[in-house]
Amino acid sequence: MTVIAGRYRLLDVLAEGATGTVWRALDETDGHEVALKDSRVPPGLPADEAPLLHARRERAARAAARISHPSVARVLGVVTEDGRPWTVTELVRGLTLAETLEAGGPLPAREAARVGAEVLAGLRAAREAGAPHPGVRAEHVLLGNDGRVVVTGFGGAPEDDAGPAAELRSLGALLETAADDRSGPLGSVIDALLDEDPEGAVTADRAERELRRVAGGGARTPAGGAGADGDGSRKDAGGSRKDTGGDAPRTAPVSVGAPAPHPSARGDATASAHGTPPARKRGAPRRVPVLVAGVVGALLIAGALVYHAVRDDGPGAGPGAPGGVTSTVPAGPGATGADGVPATPRS
Repeated sequence: MTVIAGRYRLLDVLAEGATGTVWRALDETDGHEVALKDSRVPPGLPADEAPLLHARRERAARAAARISHPSVARVLGVVTEDGRPWTVTELVRGLTLAETLEAGGPLPAREAARVGAEVLAGLRAAREAGAPHPGVRAEHVLLGNDGRVVVTGFGGAPEDDAGPAAELRSLGALLETAADDRSGPLGSVIDALLDEDPEGAVTADRAERELRRVAGGGARTPAGGAGADGDGSRKDAGGSRKDTGGDAPRTAPVSVGAPAPHPSARGDATASAHGTPPARKRGAPRRVPVLVAGVVGALLIAGALVYHAVRDDGPGAGPGAPGGVTSTVPAGPGATGADGVPATPRS
């Protein structure tokens, strides 16, 4: 088998394209397998222009080596053989999106949105690193066996960059082919990506957020307030109000990751939420002894009044003192007792 740059032994062909052939190769210095891509000269190109083309592709490959993102195949280096640059990248085991679509047809909306979000994240990282993609297509997207979505094909040169808007439109075209349903929220994102009107163009940041929302089963909320299911079916905006008479929900939604309520705050609110009356506070039962004591006191007072009333009406009562009680205290000097003998004050 052929050995490139005295180090990489070619094993078999992984893919072929207009710009070159991708090989599975063995790095004989460390025993690891890598992907190795050569630089192919397009038919009809003048011979004196081939070195310039190779130089441009080598610069682009070295620029791609600056990209550090899990959704971009890592460029490990560039070597030269027979005047042509060979780009060494990590070997991602899996199928391309093109192969997947050919074998099984379009992807479910949520999976297509996940692929689109990862592809867009990789494209944004490449643009920030100064190595924009020349135009992503299904054969440039690898669906790894480990679940990764990896973008390849950074063989173009920065001067071939058509701009961020064209990059988003290429992603929209990719998703339009990959998704099996455009009737739901994913369709809205695809339409926004394909929109060529500069005033209505979606930003890359917002497109990635919406794609991740759809991939996670969430719904993009339009301005009118109607929601949409993650599977693409729209909800009836007034359906949830039919049972409540248009009122807001009685219980507030619990946000994911919100801290649990402190135990001291669970009492009445927790009981009310389940339709049971709130527990009485500990101070409430003291009212019963107080009421009992009040009733007993009232009865004692009433009994005393009755007792005095009966006593005043009995024998020996006289009219001389208030309340019918006869006084035994002398009225003053010279007072006499009942037998006419002068009364002597007691010491």
